[in-house]
Amino acid sequence: MPIRIIIYEDNAALRDSLRILLAGLDQFDLVGAFGDCLNIEEEVRRLDPDVILMDIDMPGRSGIEGAYLAKQVNPATEVLMLTVFDDNDKVFQAICAGASGYLLKKTPPSKILEAIEDIYNGGAPMTPSIARKVLELFPRTPAVNTELDKLTPREQGVLRCLSTGNSYKMVADDLNISIETVRTHIKRIYEKLHVHSVAEAIAKAFLR
Repeated sequence: MPIRIIIYEDNAALRDSLRILLAGLDQFDLVGAFGDCLNIEEEVRRLDPDVILMDIDMPGRSGIEGAYLAKQVNPATEVLMLTVFDDNDKVFQAICAGASGYLLKKTPPSKILEAIEDIYNGGAPMTPSIARKVLELFPRTPAVNTELDKLTPREQGVLRCLSTGNSYKMVADDLNISIETVRTHIKRIYEKLHVHSVAEAIAKAFLR
């Protein structure tokens, strides 16, 4: 089954470029491309996307609000922010709104395609500079009795690796464990933190 994708991007030229990028690839099915997210609730219900590529600065309603509304309609839909903004506030707001990945628009097309597949498979793809900003948001010293304390050291290590934008395979290689073991750790993290995505887990464990 191809990955069903919706694009929200108000720049018509970039929207068309993304449409062309996805066209003709069997693993993707572009089901919609819009210049704003004013009707995102209805569009998500009707088109049932697996992944949304979301700009932030759009007319009438920001992509951060759009991400939140999309997740309210369908929590299983993954939102990948694709934006020019790389400041901490925007990154934090996007993750808290439910976005599972965050790329800058200067990201090479091949990396965007990789990120779509990665986020669909449960990863949290981020442009390296964004990953560094996420790390900067971590507390300098662990607080007592935080959500992070619910996780084992290994689970914390897996989540930290994912928060830097690594795929499941990269985390497995870094920690010298199998991809299935990574998936098992992620499942336990979700259960312990009562979340449904890597980005939610990052926000709950590290960004408070």
